[in-house]
Amino acid sequence: MRFLKSSLLASAFAAVGAAHAADLPVKKAVPIEYVRVCTAYGAGFFYIPGTDTCLRVSGRARFEGGYQTSYSRQYGPNVGDTSGYQGRMRINLDARTQTAYGTLRAFVRLDAGARTGYSGVGQSGTQQRIGQAYAGIGTDSFGRDSQYVNVDKAFIQFAGLTAGRASSFFDFYAHDFEIAGATAGSDVFSTNLLAYTATIGNGLTATISIEDPVFRRTPIFSPFGVSAMVSSGSVSNFGVTAQPTPIFVGPGRYGLVDSIEKSRMPDFVGVVRLDQAWGSAQISAATHELNVGNLSTAASTGTGPTVVPAHTSNVQGWAVQGGLKINTPFIAPGDALYLQGAYGDGAQLYTGYSQYTGSYTQSTTTIQGQKFAQYFSDATINPFTGQLETSTSFTAVASYLHYWTPEWRSAFFGSYGEQSFSQSARAAQGAIYNLVSGISGSNPFGSNAVGTPGTRFYQLSQALRDTYQFVAGASIIWSPVKDLDIGVEGFYTQIGLKNGRAIDLDKSPTAYANVAGINNGTFAVRTATQDSVSQVRFRVQRDF
Repeated sequence: MRFLKSSLLASAFAAVGAAHAADLPVKKAVPIEYVRVCTAYGAGFFYIPGTDTCLRVSGRARFEGGYQTSYSRQYGPNVGDTSGYQGRMRINLDARTQTAYGTLRAFVRLDAGARTGYSGVGQSGTQQRIGQAYAGIGTDSFGRDSQYVNVDKAFIQFAGLTAGRASSFFDFYAHDFEIAGATAGSDVFSTNLLAYTATIGNGLTATISIEDPVFRRTPIFSPFGVSAMVSSGSVSNFGVTAQPTPIFVGPGRYGLVDSIEKSRMPDFVGVVRLDQAWGSAQISAATHELNVGNLSTAASTGTGPTVVPAHTSNVQGWAVQGGLKINTPFIAPGDALYLQGAYGDGAQLYTGYSQYTGSYTQSTTTIQGQKFAQYFSDATINPFTGQLETSTSFTAVASYLHYWTPEWRSAFFGSYGEQSFSQSARAAQGAIYNLVSGISGSNPFGSNAVGTPGTRFYQLSQALRDTYQFVAGASIIWSPVKDLDIGVEGFYTQIGLKNGRAIDLDKSPTAYANVAGINNGTFAVRTATQDSVSQVRFRVQRDF
């Protein structure tokens, strides 16, 4: 009887519990959406969960060390360094979606790194000048330490349209087979652009591109040579806000024009390209506006009546380039030859003449203890007329990649280039130098002084001299496993004057403070016609 009562009570409680349980909501498990492989665009892509967009994540890690010859230990910064090191990283995101208009693609790439040592490997004045690297300001690190961060790519591609930050469409070879990228040639891997590419058929395409002019500017020549400085005594950075350039405003008077270029017209680039099984061919053309500011409203300097010249007119610089890539699998699988030539008028960065020694500056002495500077300015301002006079430049490069075995390969490369200024442009700058120095009673321009035409100093000064550059090098790279490169590259660079001699800044570093002594023969100077440097770089790189 007791057992029966217990059973009935248990049944009753179970029934009540079941009734209450039936009133409660039932929580169902959320279905798990697994990441699916996307095969439509090649290996490595997967579907972003909940979308029909395919994404590929990839990247790179790199170590690099280098040695560069140095012939000087002069008093002053950035002289005597022979070694440099860097660690770099790269992250890529490639997102693609298939639409009724074709593939919609967005690609972003972030590069960053830490570099120390000599210019080139250790730190880059070129990248600092365009805000892609940040200089250390310590006693032993200023000019030898740099943190590098760059939004290298951030573009959208859709139905033939490319918009965003990408490599310039003008470029072709772009140092494809090199480690250091030392040959003369255009290589603007990050610029802002809007382009349309039409596919004609049989591998033939045509592109029109509107590109950011800032990344193609070499400053208009100013004898005052104003440059941005970083204070080593504080964390304040000081940029250039004006670059005064003197012009005649009367028989014995001069005023100042601000020769910093303003952002007005974009660069226009046109490209026709052919891609076939045998290789590729490309013809590129570009226009590049040059402009300066107005004459200063401040009082002019000198004696005599004032005659204000006409406002400086804008000038359209231009450049053309032809490139050819020939695949040579009949020598070895993967072998290829690049040939490329470019000519520019008022557009030096389109020919890439300043590629090794440094860009975005009117002159540079990157070679450690360099004997004289090369001048890269796109134009000078004629001080008599106030109008722009362009410079010309050309470069030619050849590069060959050979696979000794599937794991071992070498590149052999070389280039030659020249930059020239008209004789009248240099003579006109000498005339304004004569006026300004006569009023001041000294050389106010330093090493950018042209000198008075007809004097010994004018014949020996480095400013606006026609120069040439020759580069030759080779590499050996071992890839024991896929996407791992261990390699070393060596190259030789020579710069020189096309005619005459220049003051040797290494042997006579104070010469520009003794212009009068040079002219009257009381101050002897050492001179040079060419300078050279050798560099070796070692790299370990893993792509994933």
